[in-house]
Amino acid sequence: MAFAKKLLKHATRPCGDYMGTGSVFHLFSRLIYGPIEKDNVRNRRMHSFDYIRTRLVQMDFLLENPAHDFLETENDKVNFFCESLAVPKDVLPAKVYEGGPSSTPTVRYFVDKFPLFLAAPISGASPVVTFGFVDSGTGSLWSFVAHLAAYQGLFRHLKSFRLLYIAPRATEFRRAEERFRASVKQPLESDVSGEILRYFEIRRKWEKHEYVVPVTTDFEFLNEARQRFHGDRFENLYRGWITGHIAERELRLEFSQLTPERTIFFDTYLVRNGRSPLDEKHRHGVNGA
Repeated sequence: MAFAKKLLKHATRPCGDYMGTGSVFHLFSRLIYGPIEKDNVRNRRMHSFDYIRTRLVQMDFLLENPAHDFLETENDKVNFFCESLAVPKDVLPAKVYEGGPSSTPTVRYFVDKFPLFLAAPISGASPVVTFGFVDSGTGSLWSFVAHLAAYQGLFRHLKSFRLLYIAPRATEFRRAEERFRASVKQPLESDVSGEILRYFEIRRKWEKHEYVVPVTTDFEFLNEARQRFHGDRFENLYRGWITGHIAERELRLEFSQLTPERTIFFDTYLVRNGRSPLDEKHRHGVNGA
């Protein structure tokens, strides 16, 4: 108690409650971080309570799964994908940090710092890259949607992978899986020519103002497809298709060799439930085999 009382002199007032277990304080003092040479560590800076809660959920997951061989640092992750899997560096999830007037911008990769490791998606299967996403329990999927968008480029370069949705509550598991299937699994496992034709159809309707009632799924697909199918090649094909110079059969023949052979999995993990849902008997998610 004496130690705790003294420690709280170097922390902020309670910034929130974590899962009904107690108050969360932010330890910020240089007197604490300085002696361990972490004076400029990111944890010392002010963060939103949602950020703090996310890190606490992630810590629970890590403590419950010590057997996994996690890729911990940014260099570990970059080297694994670029050297071991020959993935181009420019498709990795990245964020650019602007420096001062006389310094150059810095590019950092995997800034979310979510768990990343190799594990078998189902009992007896070969290990695959497992991307963890940590939901802080806010009841919103906006951060998950943004996360999937940031990782789309990397996902397209992998033949098999798994997304593990980690959360302190199971309330968003179904919606998260539906979103993942619609924006990642189905597009990457489907026939590429079919995706291109769907993009052309929706784009034509949009440009001709044929949507009387907004169709959310179409608009979301259109935005994602614009990023996937951009460049002169697709623009020329679209112009040829819309004017009738290129038939559907010709498009399908051109992209018939691009049908991906992928196996993509989605699983969920409920922290602090007394067992590991990574065990096949207790998994809450549905794999994509």
